[in-house]
Amino acid sequence: MVNLWRSLRFLVVSVVLLGLIYPLIVTGIGQLLFPYHANGSMIKLHGRVVGSMLIAQNVTNPGLFHYRPSAVNYAGNGSGGSNLGPTNPALIKEIKGNIQTVEQQNPGTPVSQIPPDMVESSASGLDPDISIQDAKIQVPRISKATGLSQQVLMALINRNEQGRFLGIWGQPMVNVMKLNLALLQQRGK
Repeated sequence: MVNLWRSLRFLVVSVVLLGLIYPLIVTGIGQLLFPYHANGSMIKLHGRVVGSMLIAQNVTNPGLFHYRPSAVNYAGNGSGGSNLGPTNPALIKEIKGNIQTVEQQNPGTPVSQIPPDMVESSASGLDPDISIQDAKIQVPRISKATGLSQQVLMALINRNEQGRFLGIWGQPMVNVMKLNLALLQQRGK
C-alpha cells in the first residue's frame, strides 16, 4: 500500500511539474524573447492578418506567386503528405494534373524545365517555400498580370532568396508570403 501512495504522489507531482509548470515557463520565455515566432509568425497587411510566414495558402491570383501544391488543401489545422508511393497510379495522375495546371498558368514552359516542387506536395502539405526555378517560371505570368517588367520581378526573387541551410544542405529557395508582400509593396498596394 505504501508503494501505491508513493506512485500516486509521484504521478501528481509529475503531472503538475511537467504538465503545467514546465509548459507555462517555456511559453512565457517564448513570449518574452520571441513573441513574433511564438505567435505563429503572422503577417499583417493594412492592419489585418493575411497569413503566416510558416504556412502555405491557396493563391490563385495570376498576379501573385503561387505556392507548391498541397496534399491537405492548405488546411493549417492538419498537415500531412499524400502518403502515395512513386508507383501509385493516384500519385501519377495527381502529378500529371499538376503539370497541366502549370502549363495552363505558365504557357511556354517545357515540361522538362518544371521543377519537382511545382507539381509535388511537400511532406507537410503546407511548405511556405518554393525553389528559385519555380519562382522564375512564374515571372512571365506575373509580369503580364501586373504590368511589372520581368527584370523587376527577377530582382524581387533575388532579393528574397534564402540560401542553403548552413551553406550546405538543401537548395536555395524563396518564401512565397515574403515574396508576394514584396511584390505588393513594389506595386504600391
